[in-house]
Amino acid sequence: MRAITACNLDCPDACSLLVWTDAEGNLQLKGNPDHPFTSGFTCKKSRNFFQRLQSSHRLKTPLLRVGKGWEAITWDEALQLCAEKIAEYRKEPASILHFHGEGAKGVLKQAGKLFFARLGSSQVKGSLCDAAGYVACVMDFGSRDNNDITDLLHARRIVNWGKDLSRSSIHTAALVQKARRDGCRVLTISPGGDGNGPFSHKTVRIRPGTDRFLAAALIRLLLERQGASSAILERTGNGEAFLALIRSLDVDRLLQTCQVDPEGLESIYSFYAAPEPTATLMGAGVQRYAYGGENMRFINALALLSGNIGRSGGGTYFHLHSLRNLNLDWTKDPDRKPRRSLLMPTVGRDILAAEDPPIRMLWVEGSNVVNQAPDSHEVVKAFESIAFKVVVDAFMTDTAERADLVLPCALMMEQEDVEASYLHDFVHYVRPVLQPPGEARSDYWILSELGRRLDPPIILPDPETCFRRSLDTPHLDASLEELRERNFVRARRRPVAYVGLQFDHADGKYRFPEALHPEAPPPPGYPLRLLSLIRGEAIHSQILPEKQEMPPLVRVAPDCRSLEGLNLEEPVALVSPLGRLKVRVTLLEGLHPEVVVYRRGDWMKLGGGANQLIAAALSDVGKGAPYYQQYARLENE
Repeated sequence: MRAITACNLDCPDACSLLVWTDAEGNLQLKGNPDHPFTSGFTCKKSRNFFQRLQSSHRLKTPLLRVGKGWEAITWDEALQLCAEKIAEYRKEPASILHFHGEGAKGVLKQAGKLFFARLGSSQVKGSLCDAAGYVACVMDFGSRDNNDITDLLHARRIVNWGKDLSRSSIHTAALVQKARRDGCRVLTISPGGDGNGPFSHKTVRIRPGTDRFLAAALIRLLLERQGASSAILERTGNGEAFLALIRSLDVDRLLQTCQVDPEGLESIYSFYAAPEPTATLMGAGVQRYAYGGENMRFINALALLSGNIGRSGGGTYFHLHSLRNLNLDWTKDPDRKPRRSLLMPTVGRDILAAEDPPIRMLWVEGSNVVNQAPDSHEVVKAFESIAFKVVVDAFMTDTAERADLVLPCALMMEQEDVEASYLHDFVHYVRPVLQPPGEARSDYWILSELGRRLDPPIILPDPETCFRRSLDTPHLDASLEELRERNFVRARRRPVAYVGLQFDHADGKYRFPEALHPEAPPPPGYPLRLLSLIRGEAIHSQILPEKQEMPPLVRVAPDCRSLEGLNLEEPVALVSPLGRLKVRVTLLEGLHPEVVVYRRGDWMKLGGGANQLIAAALSDVGKGAPYYQQYARLENE
């Protein structure tokens, strides 16, 4: 067997994959060497995915909660039960909540939105990932767009503002390394302790959450030494007001807030003041704070005022919309009134507060929400308040454990789909290369079969129709047949965003932030900023149970003051106002001394789960989750 398919994990690279069977009959996988972006290599998350597919922990039949245990039932029984519950609650459709996550990407993964739109159920909005940064960019530029990612090769300087190139987007990392070999200089700004050393000529350590103050200090320096370009200011809607704000700020005080010394400031300034183009990479972590959107907006403003927007080799890079090159109008039901929306970052609180009607049924797909949403214990309490809960998953996760019915789903390489990227402009045909184990079925099949059992029924368009409608966009000129034959096609997009400083607001002008909000001090008794950062070997909580080492390992700087009086030979707990978690502690050179790093995703049921310590809140814009606003402490048990 030899086939081309694509990775549809929640990763920006969206790799084209070559899958084959070797002489011993073992399945092998690598990046497609004929794909212009994948270029023959992929990350270990994809390479090791066969372990996940073949895991003994896979769910292979529908499971119904019976008392404190589970009973295997048939699909006919499971779907009939779901149909009966929907019929019971359909009189008040808002009492049914659909929680759609992005655990896997693709066109057919969006069918659930149409199903529950036609049902009239409640939905979730906001994001557990990148909404603050995404909306901040829309507020600035009028849209979310980047230079083509390969335009990094035209940069003479790259400022990596918080992106861990050792653990996220292996192809962005490869582009940065190629740019370095071609003479590009790279500077990293982060709280330290990441894997960016091999990718950087210079690192500036910053106090987490204070990126907006550092960007403001750089803008102030730029204005003092070079002045403001009238050509740029003419393309802004509130330029003079923003310059007045910047001139009211004191650079020394800004540096004290972000804990960057003058030498570090000058190093960064030399990048943005250079006449050659400077590109700015922005990690998702920069916007996971109470003022995460403001962090992003001041960085964007710095890039604009330094002349690096609308320019090849310049630009700011953040997540694009993962489906922007596809047409998803078919997922909307124009005949239904807007549904009630609950917010992802505060979903536990919102469920408990919901009235008229309360939430009586919950359908979760593509998400381990109990593990992934802030304040996991409140989410558990919310689950307990709901009469009937359905979770579609391939494993008995923290969320599945709290369901009344668990429906086993197919995974990557076991189902057909079409998917795109939030980094590049290729659209891929996702070819199924394996059969799902046991009775596992695709999310689309589950909802399609359920819809036929309802009265009145909800009939989803067939997969071919979904694919064809999704490809019907001015950005693509390939039919479904051509996509299947070619395996991937490239959407038509401009290689440089905002050329001529033409922005996508109605008046064509850029918008600066209107305020610089102060950073709140740590709460008494909790001196450490808890950074629940990504792992290199797994997406979100998609970690096999045997790969999870307990107690969880956390990292602090050797000069962290919290080590004083702490006996690392005795049991240690990570504590926040929400609770405590037994952990192991190790030291990490280069990390900011006010930080404790927790690599997120491990499961509560096994002894992990950082989000049980993180309060539910909303970012300043976008209704995002400000995970990194949480403070904690370390103490002996």
